[in-house]
Amino acid sequence: MALRRALAALTTACFLSLGFQSASAGMIGTPEFLSGTQRAAQLDQVQAALARADVQQALVSLGVDPAAAGARVANLSDAELARVAGQLDSLPAGGDSLLAVIGIVFVVLLILEITGVTDIFKKL
Repeated sequence: MALRRALAALTTACFLSLGFQSASAGMIGTPEFLSGTQRAAQLDQVQAALARADVQQALVSLGVDPAAAGARVANLSDAELARVAGQLDSLPAGGDSLLAVIGIVFVVLLILEITGVTDIFKKL
């Protein structure tokens, strides 16, 4: 009987202690909300450009794994991602042009060089 009372007291104490935990929710401002949605849109844009078959062929021909390039793009900071997406927007219209492919490949290789994944531009 004493064991039952001790077990009931312990269970009651556990249930009561759960009620003392509190959760707090706060308001987020418009800039924080927009930066999250803007990042998602920019990431989708760059990932779509990397998913194109001609870009993937160019990456493979340069010795860059397309999956690794996609992972690196996902790990870019907000500023770097905005810069890459902005450069994609500034390329000439007609997205299948050779200049667009060269520009995208250059941007990806530059990102890989900056992050230290590859050593394309040999130091003299």
